[in-house]
Amino acid sequence: FLAEAGSTPAFTALLGDLADSIIPNLERFPEMGRLFLDRPAQSVEARQKIEQLESRIGNTTLREYMAGDFLILYGARGQTVFLLSIKHQRQLSFDFPVHWR
Repeated sequence: FLAEAGSTPAFTALLGDLADSIIPNLERFPEMGRLFLDRPAQSVEARQKIEQLESRIGNTTLREYMAGDFLILYGARGQTVFLLSIKHQRQLSFDFPVHWR
């Protein structure tokens, strides 16, 4: 996303933040993000998807953490943290003209 936006400085800053604070903080406090699956399902289909996901991840807890302009999805299993996704806040909006031409 950042490369497409021509924002090399933002990407470099993100890498620095990951190395300097985000990853060390997650390693030290793996439960600092909010629980991803705590939101109630709003439909039967969503509930089924959540149940499938829960059966696949076993004893890994999915959490999300906001760091500046980025939303980080990670899994925590004991003291082990798995970075699953990093999205810029602008990636989280719906851009209908791009999706449905």
